[in-house]
Amino acid sequence: QVQLVESGGGLVQAGGSLRLSCAASGTIFSINAMGWYRQAPGKQRELVATITTSTGRTNYADSVKGRFTISRDRAKNTVYLQMNSLKPEDTAVYYCNADRVRSSYTDSGMDYWGKGTLVTVSS
Repeated sequence: QVQLVESGGGLVQAGGSLRLSCAASGTIFSINAMGWYRQAPGKQRELVATITTSTGRTNYADSVKGRFTISRDRAKNTVYLQMNSLKPEDTAVYYCNADRVRSSYTDSGMDYWGKGTLVTVSS
């Protein structure tokens, strides 16, 4: 079993910054990619940013490009999201995702989600 634990959410004024962290723990042989998604009240969950574990290749939603930066620490199975120039529309619960987590070489892998951390940006 794998657990994802997020931290770093909170209340910040518009224009401020926050850094989210997500650590994966458990029986982990490899992780294909990790990422952040968010869900605002009354809206569907949407992709924020992803990073491929092996290559470090990143992908961002257009709404956060130039403001958010995703990074990872492979040795710690941890992913970070540095959020700068925050806007009220960034207010949401942010969820960490681990894509195709394998427990062994022969394991096909599973996806996991964290419980979420709330980010509130005041105007």
